[in-house]
Amino acid sequence: MQRKVGQKVSGSVRVAEIPVATRDVKPAAPPPVARAPVVAKEEVRRPVASPPLLPTFAPIIERNQGESEHREFPRAQLTTRFEVWVDDEEGGRRFAASLASINVSVSGAFLESTFYLPMGTVLGVSFLLEPGASPVRARAQIVREERGDGPEGRSGFGIRFLDFSGQTEVALARLFVGARLRAFAEDYLSSQRARSLPNELERVVDVLSAWELLKATSTEADPWQTK
Repeated sequence: MQRKVGQKVSGSVRVAEIPVATRDVKPAAPPPVARAPVVAKEEVRRPVASPPLLPTFAPIIERNQGESEHREFPRAQLTTRFEVWVDDEEGGRRFAASLASINVSVSGAFLESTFYLPMGTVLGVSFLLEPGASPVRARAQIVREERGDGPEGRSGFGIRFLDFSGQTEVALARLFVGARLRAFAEDYLSSQRARSLPNELERVVDVLSAWELLKATSTEADPWQTK
């Protein structure tokens, strides 16, 4: 559809045709705004630490084979991580290592190693007997070594405990006598005599007395003797 509009040119009127804009024409949409691409954050993966070497349960209790570190005590075939160190004269640490045990007793241990320290070296040691328990801490002395030429082909050295810190030696003793003592105590505390005692302390004293009496009258009750 067109409409005519008059236009005056040189004294005359010319009719010009002007197109009428199409109705309902919507304005063009603005161009989309460019957005920076979203970069997904890379998942940060932290290295997984190796789990500590913990004891293998239940250890086999056996007679020692004459090793000087165990003296006359039975030994347990027990693999656990020993932290060992040597302090200097000023109390600083001049050497430290982490070694695995092959066997342990209440008087010493044999540690697997491919390096050797001088005989008689005094070490600080710390090791776990149960997951989550407090470590056993002690001073120890190197008393012998094996360089792969022994009957078992082992490489390492034997240490003898000199003293312990914080009564942690009790945890070591329980490794050998704990199960037998528990069974004895549970049986004795269920007796009429134990139930008749007035308090817990008296029951503890009584069960200890009964245990010592059994040890004195029967070799089968000796927890430090292996069959």
